Amino acid sequence: MQQRDKDLLTKILKEHGYSTTNARLFVCELLWDKEPQTMHDLVGRLNGAVDRASLYRTIQLFEKLGIVHRIYMGWKYKVELSDVLSHHHHHISCIGCGAITAITDEHHVEHLIRSIASKYDFVPSSHQLEIQGYCKACSLAQK
Repeated sequence: MQQRDKDLLTKILKEHGYSTTNARLFVCELLWDKEPQTMHDLVGRLNGAVDRASLYRTIQLFEKLGIVHRIYMGWKYKVELSDVLSHHHHHISCIGCGAITAITDEHHVEHLIRSIASKYDFVPSSHQLEIQGYCKACSLAQK
């Protein structure tokens, strides 16, 4: 995580009346440039730097401020940095093994979303596309 990214996090927190704490910086570092992670994964990576309660409070605050968002897989979820601190992207997620893959062909997806919005005379302010199903390995295992 570069200094400009830390500065942006500090700015967002300050705009909403929160301070930048070591715990908040650490949690942001845990999520930085990483695949979506479960809370269990994050707890496992704390290494005593932050306690579990602080992690959960920080994630809850980050969700409230739009810094992170959840990716649902049935009733389970993973968290990742939102577009505020990361590049905008979409996912496909396997409900069999839990694998989440970022869709790399963003141009076509974004064009489709703009086209749908235009068809309904709608001006979108944000969007999130999640496609759920089974990866090749899980599909073959079900047969």
